[in-house]
Amino acid sequence: MKVNHVSTSNYLHRLAALVFGIVVVTIAPISQASQPDPYLRPAVVPASSDNQFTQARMELGKALFFDPRLSGSKWISCATCHNPALGWSDGLPTAIGKDMKVLGRATPTILNTAYQTRQFWDGRARTLEEQALGPIVAESEMNANLDEVLERLAAIPGYVTLFEKAYSGEGITKSTLAKALANFERTVVSTESPFDRWRKGDRNAVSESAKNGFKIFTDEESGRCVLCHQGFNFTDNGFHNIGLKGNVDPGRFAQVPVKILKGAFKTPTLRDVATTAPYMHNGAFKTLEEVVEHYDRAGLDKTETLDPNMQPLKLSSQEKVDLVEFMKTLTGRPIRISLPSLPQ
Repeated sequence: MKVNHVSTSNYLHRLAALVFGIVVVTIAPISQASQPDPYLRPAVVPASSDNQFTQARMELGKALFFDPRLSGSKWISCATCHNPALGWSDGLPTAIGKDMKVLGRATPTILNTAYQTRQFWDGRARTLEEQALGPIVAESEMNANLDEVLERLAAIPGYVTLFEKAYSGEGITKSTLAKALANFERTVVSTESPFDRWRKGDRNAVSESAKNGFKIFTDEESGRCVLCHQGFNFTDNGFHNIGLKGNVDPGRFAQVPVKILKGAFKTPTLRDVATTAPYMHNGAFKTLEEVVEHYDRAGLDKTETLDPNMQPLKLSSQEKVDLVEFMKTLTGRPIRISLPSLPQ
């Protein structure tokens, strides 16, 4: 993969890349077989050095993920909002938390979070282990007292056995709870999609419209999508204000008070994007067509902190169709998952 700067007109974006660690790449042609294809999914899923994958850890984490006893009410589990049948999200514009309260941000999919360098829309957690306990203790979400949750789990013989198998000698602690959940979440990764088969050489795996859509997507002058959606996971792991109408959420600015980050949110993965509507951190758009229209007009709110890469695209009707057709090819078969039998 060849790593280069973008054009001179994108100087501000390059500066942000240096400050915030955003990698900007150009696209290696498919014919360059000698180089690894940056758009193919890696064979190995990264893991924390002190939380390597084991079957016992995954099974424990899976049980905990689906167990409503991790919440204060004993009615809400992680899977309540991150539903496998709904793209590991909830299909709602924004999440619903404690007492059916409508929250301000959409539930992000947990698909491919193993590859992310920041968790949550505002990037306030670096690792899945750090992220895992946040929704459990959040008053507006699962609203649990963590000490009470640990006591609850320790009183269930089945969980005592599962924790010992997974983290021998470590007990049932905040750390082992977080590590188990993170271990399971790292198994929620995208499967082979039509796009992947095309990149591997199957010329008939995607339509001509989708192929043209990929060209537009990766063109830094016409589609410009690649400036933020890069690599196999189609994200730069960065944060951008994309001019959503009426957005008053400070986003990343609340964590890193730098002016350009006001109203900026993490670039989401586009893997399985056809299954994760509505889109954006506030669920503003119901369809991919609406998303393309938003970027074509360079956003609705022309705030002074609008990302410099948000520029009018002036795409034709067919080019917009092609972009949507390409994005649909990034969706693979759903992960096969069976519901766990929870310890009684």
